[in-house]
Amino acid sequence: MLSTQSLGKSRDEAQTGLNPSGKFDTSEQSGLSEVDLQRAHLYGLLARVLGEPLDDDTLVILRALKNETVVADTDLGKALISLGAVASRAVRSNAEEEYTLLFYGMGSGGELNPYASHYLTGFVYEKPLANLRRDMISLGIEASGLSSEPEDHIAYLCEIMHGLITGALGERPGLETQKKIFLNHMAPWVGQFFSDLERADSAVIYMPVGTIGRLFMAIEASGFEIED
Repeated sequence: MLSTQSLGKSRDEAQTGLNPSGKFDTSEQSGLSEVDLQRAHLYGLLARVLGEPLDDDTLVILRALKNETVVADTDLGKALISLGAVASRAVRSNAEEEYTLLFYGMGSGGELNPYASHYLTGFVYEKPLANLRRDMISLGIEASGLSSEPEDHIAYLCEIMHGLITGALGERPGLETQKKIFLNHMAPWVGQFFSDLERADSAVIYMPVGTIGRLFMAIEASGFEIED
């Protein structure tokens, strides 16, 4: 996983995203509403599947989603169940190859560039990345150094949102801070990214991931508008 950490914490103390078991630590769940817990799980799920190729532990987590009948009456719930069903038929080698074709390519780059800078300017390492790094510093968050990817990668941003919701990056900030990060660094482009992922030629396992991301980002955008 890409991973961020809180300034002043050790790397091991500040990992964000889903644990290998698919559960969060009790300390992260403490004080969270059911809605925020669900939001955290979705951000953690997206961070995990978009940050690196799917390993065996992640495939086990995804396969369990096909049994989530409690959410089957919503479009988002149906997309989660669909992801579980597709993952149940997948093998790791094929999942890794799909990730490579989507995001790395075979010498000429992948189908998609999962970076805010690319979507907003057409190039990577541009002003959107600098703006995000500025806001990360103000929140006391830094990249852990476990990945060479820039921080405006979609998985990084999902991981940051997960950490802000759960308090995994230090003291849990208020909703206004989550809103600022989402509106400034995600809302302008993530809907298009997830729509592109849904329609990507190489997307099989990742097609329902695109649907989940598109629907969830729309819910988040609406939720933050209601807070105005």
